[in-house]
Amino acid sequence: MVIELFNIVGIIAFAASGDITALDEDYDILGFYVLGFITSFGGGTIRNLLIGTPIQLIWSQNAHFIAAFITITLVFFIPKQCINRWDRGAVFFDAIGLAVFAIQGAFAALNAGIPLAGIIVAATLTGSGGGVIRDILARKEPMILHSDIYALWAALGGLIIGLEWINSLAQAGILFAAIVFLRLISAHYNWRLPRRRR
Repeated sequence: MVIELFNIVGIIAFAASGDITALDEDYDILGFYVLGFITSFGGGTIRNLLIGTPIQLIWSQNAHFIAAFITITLVFFIPKQCINRWDRGAVFFDAIGLAVFAIQGAFAALNAGIPLAGIIVAATLTGSGGGVIRDILARKEPMILHSDIYALWAALGGLIIGLEWINSLAQAGILFAAIVFLRLISAHYNWRLPRRRR
């Protein structure tokens, strides 16, 4: 029940994140639904392909689709001024979605018997894959390639889970809070990975 609640929180967070991008790009209602659903389910779909989970299982997530639909609809009708007042809204929702789905993806790979490297990749792709597809559809350079540290925190979560250091729901909650905190603080202080000197 708690895990399902976390999944729905992640779906809602990523749906809102996709819609804030749609809002910034001045998309119509169809664009809102496309970006919202893609951001919510894109990473999990990529992960399922990676670890061999039947891709059609995505259609059995009725509660998740309903949560995403309601979130997208609400964000579409919220006055733009209200959302604009929350300067870091997209980053905040991204951080929650990143943490939830990185942990979910890592555990899915661990339970499927995938080796450590695969668990790290599954966590990274589940956490950031939807955002990458969202950015590409919105004609934006994916933040995973150039922006403040992003996918590294998902990979770190995957490493910790892959090493089987998380053995309880409380520890998973601490890991979730840590990923959210690290994502937000790295965005606030504009932390970046090393770049090649020109």
